[in-house]
Amino acid sequence: FFFSFSLSRLTLDERATMEVAVTNGDLDRQIETLRQCMLISETDVKLLCSRAREIFLEESNVQRVNAPVVICGDIHGQHFDLMELFKVGGDVPSCNYLFMGDFVDRGYYSVETFLLLLALKTRYPNRITLLRGNHESRQITQVYGFYDECLRKYGSSNVWEYCTEIFDFLTLSALVDDKIFCVHGGLSPSINTLDQIRTIDRRIEVPHEGPMCDLLWSDPEDIEGWALSPRGAGYLFGTDVASKFNEANNIELICRAHQLVMEGYKWHFNNAALTVWSAPNYCYRCGNVAAILKVDEHLHHSFTIFQAAPADIRGAEPKKLQPDYFL
Repeated sequence: FFFSFSLSRLTLDERATMEVAVTNGDLDRQIETLRQCMLISETDVKLLCSRAREIFLEESNVQRVNAPVVICGDIHGQHFDLMELFKVGGDVPSCNYLFMGDFVDRGYYSVETFLLLLALKTRYPNRITLLRGNHESRQITQVYGFYDECLRKYGSSNVWEYCTEIFDFLTLSALVDDKIFCVHGGLSPSINTLDQIRTIDRRIEVPHEGPMCDLLWSDPEDIEGWALSPRGAGYLFGTDVASKFNEANNIELICRAHQLVMEGYKWHFNNAALTVWSAPNYCYRCGNVAAILKVDEHLHHSFTIFQAAPADIRGAEPKKLQPDYFL
């Protein structure tokens, strides 16, 4: 049922040839093409993923990020709305960005969206940080759109294979100036300290359970302690759990994405945790606004709210839809 592919199977000579072949000029061309919501060639995707892999290999499971930074939640293949995000937040490389995962599925342009962010990461590795979300997974993308989109747009599963290989190298979390912990989902009963996250072997498919799964799937809830998640993966964690985690790690805030918020952002637990959602009018029908969190050099923060891209910019949407679900 699942495909297997590994860039590591390339010989050293093949890998060196691929890396040399991707110049900054090539990346600039790819970025411009992808900004226009047009596809780059399958060969370019393969070369891009090979070069990006080497960058992600150098990143920690808790990647250090310096403020000022713009922190973003789920994007879900809504390419034209990502362009709106850059309009209100500033462009790369003039602004430093941190995206908290879920780049693909549900939207119509997951291929162009993820490859644009990947190209920006490869061109400006110190100006954009990409975390792994629960949708950066072979299993999830074979059900909720990304696999089918790759097959439809490229005529084979090759691009999906290159991208899902890269998913395994995306980092799990980030720490902004040692005070703001950023993760896609939430906390885990198996994790008390950031050092425990640093020891996880992340270069695998997202497991069905365990600490890595929890980081990508868990949600805050108005409870005490822990509860099973209705999602079927991860946990619900309460105010006492968040408070103890923040105190133990000397951090001020848990910043996460993963849940649709109609107002674009939502505070939890007396401001100990925060959800940021950056996909406006989610699934092109939810009617929500989106938000980004701007953190300045003094760790003061502000929110920028934005709407979905106007219809005249978006153009005609493809008719193929993915199944409904609540994740």
